[in-house]
Amino acid sequence: MVNINAPFGLRAVGELGSNIQNGGTTEYNILPGLGTQIYKGDIVRILANGTIQQSAAGNADCLGVFNGCFYNDPTTQKPTWSNYYPGGITPTAGGLISAFVYDDPNKLFEVQGNGILATAAGVGKNTDIVVTQGNTINGQSASQLNVLTGNAGGVPALATAQCRIVGISRDPENSDPLTANANWIVRINEQVYLRATGV
Repeated sequence: MVNINAPFGLRAVGELGSNIQNGGTTEYNILPGLGTQIYKGDIVRILANGTIQQSAAGNADCLGVFNGCFYNDPTTQKPTWSNYYPGGITPTAGGLISAFVYDDPNKLFEVQGNGILATAAGVGKNTDIVVTQGNTINGQSASQLNVLTGNAGGVPALATAQCRIVGISRDPENSDPLTANANWIVRINEQVYLRATGV
């Protein structure tokens, strides 16, 4: 069955070892005025100043996956919840932009691949995310798992990268490994809380 090509970024689906999946996030801050958008399902990185921003492919300081933000709208002064950070927001009166991130190093995520990946040989390998502009209507990410660049024979060949492939999704509409755009289960590999040095 042909997979549906409908990328959604990374979606939290569980924990390593069948541990309890509580859906919990940690609150961080976005620097007021940051011009870069962040979509729900994007991998984010933590900066030396303690704030977060969208992670580009190859960034090795991954914090986790963005799950929305809260701020006081600079025009209406209203407290505002948004699935995505639209960029350029500077809250009034020195207010903060609160961002909520799935940052548990053992959390598992489902993500769509951008091509065909050899199933068994792909498990345990590393690869990056392909960052694509998300949907400004619903705030959803459109990033995908890179199963093309840096691969040999359909198998990731990168020594280290942002994600570690754990297995294929059980989604009946996107779990055919023989066609493009299957969904995969991954863990954040280059996670800041798993390394000895800080930011």
